[in-house]
Amino acid sequence: MTEIPSISLQGQAGSPAPALAGIRASASARLLSIDALRGLVILFMLLDHVRETFFLHHQVPDPMVVADTPPELFFSRLLAHLCAPVFVFLTGLSAFLYASKQPDGRAAASSFLWKRGLFLVLLEVTVINFAWTFQFPPAKVFLQVIWIIGLSMLALAALVWLPRKALIVLGIVLVAGHNLLDGVHFPVGHVLHVPWAVLHDRGWIEVSDTLKMRTSYPLLPWIGVIALGYAAGPWFLSTADAWQRQRRLLAWGLGLLAGFLVLRALDVYGDRPWVAGDTALASAMSFFNVTKYPPSLLFIALTLGIGLLLLRAFERRQGSGWMAWLAAFGAAPMFFYVLHLYVLKFLYLGAEAAWGANQGKVFGFDAIWMVWLCALALAALLYPAVRAFAGFKARRRDIAWLKYL
Repeated sequence: MTEIPSISLQGQAGSPAPALAGIRASASARLLSIDALRGLVILFMLLDHVRETFFLHHQVPDPMVVADTPPELFFSRLLAHLCAPVFVFLTGLSAFLYASKQPDGRAAASSFLWKRGLFLVLLEVTVINFAWTFQFPPAKVFLQVIWIIGLSMLALAALVWLPRKALIVLGIVLVAGHNLLDGVHFPVGHVLHVPWAVLHDRGWIEVSDTLKMRTSYPLLPWIGVIALGYAAGPWFLSTADAWQRQRRLLAWGLGLLAGFLVLRALDVYGDRPWVAGDTALASAMSFFNVTKYPPSLLFIALTLGIGLLLLRAFERRQGSGWMAWLAAFGAAPMFFYVLHLYVLKFLYLGAEAAWGANQGKVFGFDAIWMVWLCALALAALLYPAVRAFAGFKARRRDIAWLKYL
């Protein structure tokens, strides 16, 4: 199970909605590019969730076992790695832009982050977990990326009061330094087992004899990512120079990728070692086979580096119909997330009702290209509903609760 979108700028930062019919068409390049990037990774998320629904008989761990994973499956899964870092980074960025539009600035941002963070945590353990398990009451609760975005927002609600330089230092320390803690573990029953399972050590928390929780996304490095996103906010103010912003995005994007390549080649820190394979392709797969749970330094450097370069590229490629199409998904991220989970669940239950529990034998996909085709078809089918909700959200800013979706 993977990702969920971050705060959409539309209706949060006081920005215009994307250039789509029924939505105001005056969004600036900097804001449209953010929603377009969010929309792109949302579609990568959809692809990965289709894989987890109808290609589950070819499940892969993270990091993947290169020898057992076909290249087309490996690189499809690798695309989904972009989702969480981009979502969390843009959540921090959106929080800064929201604060910049409020008369009380940081206080407004802190209050909103606190309330929406609590909302996301509640949403994770109820509506979202039910979409995955269809169990009530649940025997297992998977604390995934909605949970981690919620907790990151709660942390950022306090961190916004720090000076920007202190926030940058803290973000870098958490992202770059948390791998030093990889060898620290606490057994079940230890007083630190539960807090450490939430912060850094992925595992199970026994709540009762009938309920346990899985901390799929350890928190500590994600606080660093959301803090860096917030610190990048001044680049995207309406008064900021566009050329300077694009130069910074290019420099930081290339810098992160260069850092990834150097550290990965040296194999001295930041992830488990890679292994040269029998072929160049196998070696490349091992080289890019980074750890997601918790996200290693190299995982974040690779994915955020690509994300920043994509953000720059989108800002420089305005006026395309595909940009507006992507931005529609990015303008209603939470709506799309919940919608697609339930659509996939009902499709799966329908298949089971028709053919029994025979995934991989009677139903399900036999090739990764079928997963791609299904994801594209679902994106096209769900687009009108997502576009309509994005338009409604942009028009009805008087409805306070809409800003939480």
